[in-house]
Amino acid sequence: MQKISPVSKYLGAIPNRLQLAGGWIDQPFVSRHNPKPPGSMVVVQIEPDFRPMDRSGIASGTRAVAMKLWRGRIPANRPPDELVRELYAAENKGKPEPSGSQDMIGLVYPGVNRLDYDYNVGGGLFTTHIESCLSPKVAKWLGSVLHLVAVEPRPPGYNPIAQKNLHPQWVARLGQSGRDCYQAIVRMDAQKLGASLNLNMRCWENLLPLTVRHPLIKVDLLALLKAYQKQYLGAMYSGCGGGYLIVVSQKPVPGAFQIKVRVSQS
Repeated sequence: MQKISPVSKYLGAIPNRLQLAGGWIDQPFVSRHNPKPPGSMVVVQIEPDFRPMDRSGIASGTRAVAMKLWRGRIPANRPPDELVRELYAAENKGKPEPSGSQDMIGLVYPGVNRLDYDYNVGGGLFTTHIESCLSPKVAKWLGSVLHLVAVEPRPPGYNPIAQKNLHPQWVARLGQSGRDCYQAIVRMDAQKLGASLNLNMRCWENLLPLTVRHPLIKVDLLALLKAYQKQYLGAMYSGCGGGYLIVVSQKPVPGAFQIKVRVSQS
Protein backbone atom coordinates (compact mmCIF):
# COMPACT_ATOMS: atom_id res chain seq x y z
CA MET A 1 0.00 0.00 0.00
CA GLN A 2 1.38 3.38 -1.03
CA LYS A 3 2.06 5.70 1.88
CA ILE A 4 0.39 9.11 1.53
CA SER A 5 2.71 12.00 2.33
CA PRO A 6 1.57 14.78 4.68
CA VAL A 7 1.62 17.24 1.75
CA SER A 8 -0.55 14.97 -0.43
CA LYS A 9 -2.95 14.47 2.46
CA TYR A 10 -3.20 18.23 2.94
CA LEU A 11 -3.74 18.95 -0.76
CA GLY A 12 -6.44 16.30 -1.16
CA ALA A 13 -7.20 13.73 -3.83
CA ILE A 14 -9.31 15.80 -6.22
CA PRO A 15 -7.17 16.87 -9.20
CA ASN A 16 -6.47 20.32 -10.54
CA ARG A 17 -7.34 21.39 -14.07
CA LEU A 18 -5.39 23.37 -16.62
CA GLN A 19 -7.18 25.30 -19.36
CA LEU A 20 -5.45 25.52 -22.72
CA ALA A 21 -6.58 27.02 -26.03
CA GLY A 22 -10.23 27.90 -26.69
CA GLY A 23 -11.16 29.10 -23.22
CA TRP A 24 -14.33 31.25 -23.02
CA ILE A 25 -16.03 29.25 -25.79
CA ASP A 26 -17.79 27.36 -22.97
CA GLN A 27 -19.64 30.56 -22.06
CA PRO A 28 -22.98 30.88 -23.92
CA PHE A 29 -22.57 34.65 -24.30
CA VAL A 30 -19.53 33.83 -26.46
CA SER A 31 -20.62 30.65 -28.26
CA ARG A 32 -23.91 32.19 -29.42
CA HIS A 33 -21.87 34.34 -31.84
CA ASN A 34 -19.97 31.42 -33.38
CA PRO A 35 -20.78 31.18 -37.10
CA LYS A 36 -19.09 27.76 -37.32
CA PRO A 37 -20.26 25.68 -34.36
CA PRO A 38 -19.21 23.74 -32.52
CA GLY A 39 -16.28 25.67 -31.10
CA SER A 40 -13.71 23.77 -29.09
CA MET A 41 -11.44 24.24 -26.12
CA VAL A 42 -8.97 21.99 -24.31
CA VAL A 43 -8.78 21.17 -20.61
CA VAL A 44 -6.12 18.97 -19.04
CA GLN A 45 -6.51 17.21 -15.72
CA ILE A 46 -3.36 17.53 -13.65
CA GLU A 47 -2.13 15.98 -10.42
CA PRO A 48 -2.82 18.02 -7.28
CA ASP A 49 0.85 17.98 -6.26
CA PHE A 50 1.07 21.75 -5.71
CA ARG A 51 -1.24 24.40 -4.27
CA PRO A 52 -2.10 26.85 -7.05
CA MET A 53 -2.57 30.54 -6.40
CA ASP A 54 -6.19 31.43 -5.81
CA ARG A 55 -7.85 33.46 -8.58
CA SER A 56 -5.29 32.18 -11.08
CA GLY A 57 -7.38 30.28 -13.64
CA ILE A 58 -6.64 26.78 -12.30
CA ALA A 59 -10.26 26.26 -11.10
CA SER A 60 -9.24 26.33 -7.44
CA GLY A 61 -12.63 27.80 -6.49
CA THR A 62 -14.51 25.01 -8.25
CA ARG A 63 -12.15 22.46 -6.72
CA ALA A 64 -12.93 23.82 -3.24
CA VAL A 65 -16.65 23.31 -3.92
CA ALA A 66 -15.94 19.76 -5.14
CA MET A 67 -13.84 18.99 -2.07
CA LYS A 68 -16.76 19.94 0.18
CA LEU A 69 -19.48 18.41 -2.00
CA TRP A 70 -17.75 15.04 -2.43
CA ARG A 71 -15.77 14.95 0.82
CA GLY A 72 -12.36 15.20 -0.77
CA ARG A 73 -12.64 12.54 -3.47
CA ILE A 74 -14.47 12.29 -6.79
CA PRO A 75 -17.23 9.66 -6.44
CA ALA A 76 -16.48 6.37 -8.15
CA ASN A 77 -18.90 4.43 -10.35
CA ARG A 78 -21.03 7.42 -11.29
CA PRO A 79 -21.35 8.77 -14.86
CA PRO A 80 -18.93 11.69 -15.33
CA ASP A 81 -21.52 13.86 -17.09
CA GLU A 82 -23.78 13.47 -14.07
CA LEU A 83 -20.97 14.58 -11.77
CA VAL A 84 -20.25 17.58 -13.99
CA ARG A 85 -23.85 18.76 -13.80
CA GLU A 86 -24.01 18.20 -10.05
CA LEU A 87 -20.85 20.23 -9.49
CA TYR A 88 -22.01 22.91 -11.94
CA ALA A 89 -25.24 23.35 -9.97
CA ALA A 90 -23.39 23.51 -6.64
CA GLU A 91 -20.78 25.97 -7.91
CA ASN A 92 -23.21 28.34 -9.62
CA LYS A 93 -26.13 28.33 -7.19
CA GLY A 94 -27.36 31.91 -6.83
CA LYS A 95 -24.64 33.39 -9.05
CA PRO A 96 -25.73 36.12 -11.50
CA GLU A 97 -22.75 35.32 -13.77
CA PRO A 98 -22.21 31.53 -13.66
CA SER A 99 -18.83 30.02 -14.37
CA GLY A 100 -18.51 27.87 -17.47
CA SER A 101 -18.84 24.10 -17.37
CA GLN A 102 -15.25 23.56 -18.53
CA ASP A 103 -14.09 24.06 -14.92
CA MET A 104 -16.16 21.10 -13.75
CA ILE A 105 -15.30 18.91 -16.73
CA GLY A 106 -11.58 19.45 -16.19
CA LEU A 107 -11.86 18.25 -12.59
CA VAL A 108 -13.97 15.19 -13.43
CA TYR A 109 -12.55 13.92 -16.74
CA PRO A 110 -8.96 12.62 -16.62
CA GLY A 111 -6.44 13.12 -19.41
CA VAL A 112 -6.50 15.67 -22.23
CA ASN A 113 -10.01 16.62 -23.29
CA ARG A 114 -11.37 18.57 -26.23
CA LEU A 115 -14.70 20.10 -25.30
CA ASP A 116 -17.09 21.01 -28.12
CA TYR A 117 -19.72 23.71 -27.48
CA ASP A 118 -22.68 24.70 -29.65
CA TYR A 119 -25.07 27.41 -28.47
CA ASN A 120 -27.83 25.83 -30.56
CA VAL A 121 -27.75 22.73 -28.35
CA GLY A 122 -29.13 23.38 -24.88
CA GLY A 123 -28.09 27.01 -24.96
CA GLY A 124 -24.41 26.07 -24.95
CA LEU A 125 -24.21 25.41 -21.19
CA PHE A 126 -22.73 21.95 -21.62
CA THR A 127 -20.72 20.17 -24.30
CA THR A 128 -22.16 18.51 -27.37
CA HIS A 129 -19.15 16.16 -27.41
CA ILE A 130 -15.99 15.45 -25.43
CA GLU A 131 -12.99 13.92 -27.18
CA SER A 132 -10.53 12.45 -24.68
CA CYS A 133 -6.92 11.30 -24.89
CA LEU A 134 -5.75 9.03 -22.07
CA SER A 135 -2.45 7.96 -23.61
CA PRO A 136 0.34 7.85 -20.99
CA LYS A 137 2.84 8.62 -23.76
CA VAL A 138 0.99 11.76 -24.80
CA ALA A 139 0.50 12.79 -21.17
CA LYS A 140 4.20 12.43 -20.42
CA TRP A 141 5.10 14.41 -23.54
CA LEU A 142 2.66 17.21 -22.70
CA GLY A 143 4.05 17.47 -19.18
CA SER A 144 7.53 17.80 -20.65
CA VAL A 145 6.72 20.76 -22.95
CA LEU A 146 4.41 22.81 -20.71
CA HIS A 147 6.09 25.20 -18.27
CA LEU A 148 4.17 27.36 -15.78
CA VAL A 149 5.52 30.73 -14.73
CA ALA A 150 3.72 32.38 -11.79
CA VAL A 151 2.67 35.95 -12.63
CA GLU A 152 0.01 37.12 -10.15
CA PRO A 153 -3.62 36.40 -9.26
CA ARG A 154 -6.35 38.47 -10.85
CA PRO A 155 -7.03 41.43 -8.54
CA PRO A 156 -10.07 41.86 -6.27
CA GLY A 157 -12.86 43.83 -7.93
CA TYR A 158 -11.64 42.89 -11.41
CA ASN A 159 -14.29 42.15 -14.04
CA PRO A 160 -12.93 40.66 -17.28
CA ILE A 161 -16.23 40.83 -19.17
CA ALA A 162 -17.22 44.47 -18.65
CA GLN A 163 -16.11 45.08 -22.25
CA LYS A 164 -17.16 42.64 -24.98
CA ASN A 165 -16.28 42.80 -28.67
CA LEU A 166 -17.89 39.56 -29.74
CA HIS A 167 -17.15 39.62 -33.45
CA PRO A 168 -18.18 36.32 -35.06
CA GLN A 169 -14.94 35.87 -36.97
CA TRP A 170 -12.90 36.03 -33.74
CA VAL A 171 -15.30 33.70 -31.94
CA ALA A 172 -14.82 31.22 -34.79
CA ARG A 173 -11.04 31.54 -34.47
CA LEU A 174 -11.29 30.97 -30.72
CA GLY A 175 -13.17 27.72 -31.29
CA GLN A 176 -10.64 26.73 -33.96
CA SER A 177 -7.74 27.33 -31.58
CA GLY A 178 -9.13 24.61 -29.32
CA ARG A 179 -9.36 22.13 -32.19
CA ASP A 180 -5.82 23.00 -33.28
CA CYS A 181 -4.58 22.61 -29.72
CA TYR A 182 -6.05 19.14 -29.23
CA GLN A 183 -4.76 17.91 -32.59
CA ALA A 184 -1.28 19.22 -31.80
CA ILE A 185 -1.26 17.46 -28.43
CA VAL A 186 -2.34 14.04 -29.69
CA ARG A 187 0.24 14.34 -32.50
CA MET A 188 2.85 15.57 -29.97
CA ASP A 189 3.64 18.57 -32.14
CA ALA A 190 5.11 21.27 -29.89
CA GLN A 191 5.31 23.91 -32.60
CA LYS A 192 1.62 23.67 -33.50
CA LEU A 193 0.70 23.48 -29.82
CA GLY A 194 2.49 26.78 -29.24
CA ALA A 195 0.78 28.31 -32.27
CA SER A 196 -2.66 27.34 -30.92
CA LEU A 197 -1.93 29.03 -27.59
CA ASN A 198 -0.76 32.17 -29.39
CA LEU A 199 -3.95 32.21 -31.47
CA ASN A 200 -6.02 31.81 -28.32
CA MET A 201 -4.42 34.92 -26.82
CA ARG A 202 -5.05 36.97 -29.97
CA CYS A 203 -8.71 35.95 -29.71
CA TRP A 204 -8.92 36.96 -26.05
CA GLU A 205 -7.32 40.32 -26.78
CA ASN A 206 -9.86 41.03 -29.52
CA LEU A 207 -13.00 39.55 -27.96
CA LEU A 208 -12.53 40.41 -24.29
CA PRO A 209 -9.76 43.00 -24.09
CA LEU A 210 -10.02 43.36 -20.30
CA THR A 211 -8.69 39.82 -19.93
CA VAL A 212 -5.25 41.23 -20.70
CA ARG A 213 -5.63 44.98 -20.04
CA HIS A 214 -7.37 46.51 -17.04
CA PRO A 215 -6.69 49.44 -14.67
CA LEU A 216 -6.53 47.05 -11.70
CA ILE A 217 -3.88 44.82 -13.32
CA LYS A 218 -0.43 46.04 -12.31
CA VAL A 219 1.64 43.83 -14.64
CA ASP A 220 1.84 44.63 -18.34
CA LEU A 221 0.42 41.25 -19.30
CA LEU A 222 0.65 41.78 -23.05
CA ALA A 223 4.28 42.88 -22.99
CA LEU A 224 5.22 39.92 -20.80
CA LEU A 225 3.25 37.53 -23.02
CA LYS A 226 4.84 38.76 -26.23
CA ALA A 227 8.32 38.47 -24.75
CA TYR A 228 7.77 34.79 -23.96
CA GLN A 229 6.05 34.12 -27.27
CA LYS A 230 9.04 35.59 -29.07
CA GLN A 231 11.57 33.46 -27.19
CA TYR A 232 9.63 30.19 -27.00
CA LEU A 233 7.20 28.21 -29.17
CA GLY A 234 4.09 29.78 -27.66
CA ALA A 235 2.46 31.04 -24.50
CA MET A 236 -0.90 31.90 -22.97
CA TYR A 237 -2.24 32.86 -19.56
CA SER A 238 -3.94 30.25 -17.39
CA GLY A 239 -6.88 32.60 -16.94
CA CYS A 240 -8.06 36.16 -17.35
CA GLY A 241 -6.08 38.82 -15.55
CA GLY A 242 -2.87 36.81 -15.28
CA GLY A 243 -2.49 33.79 -13.02
CA TYR A 244 0.22 31.65 -14.59
CA LEU A 245 1.92 32.05 -17.94
CA ILE A 246 1.78 28.66 -19.69
CA VAL A 247 4.84 28.40 -21.92
CA VAL A 248 5.42 25.76 -24.62
CA SER A 249 9.10 24.88 -24.84
CA GLN A 250 11.29 21.87 -25.48
CA LYS A 251 14.01 23.43 -23.36
CA PRO A 252 14.00 24.64 -19.74
CA VAL A 253 12.22 27.90 -18.92
CA PRO A 254 13.90 29.77 -16.04
CA GLY A 255 11.68 30.19 -13.00
CA ALA A 256 9.01 27.82 -14.30
CA PHE A 257 7.66 24.55 -12.93
CA GLN A 258 6.05 21.64 -14.75
CA ILE A 259 2.87 19.67 -14.24
CA LYS A 260 1.95 15.99 -14.37
CA VAL A 261 -1.09 15.06 -16.47
CA ARG A 262 -3.44 12.61 -14.78
CA VAL A 263 -4.76 9.96 -17.16
CA SER A 264 -6.76 7.85 -14.70
CA GLN A 265 -9.17 8.72 -11.95
CA SER A 266 -7.46 7.53 -8.78
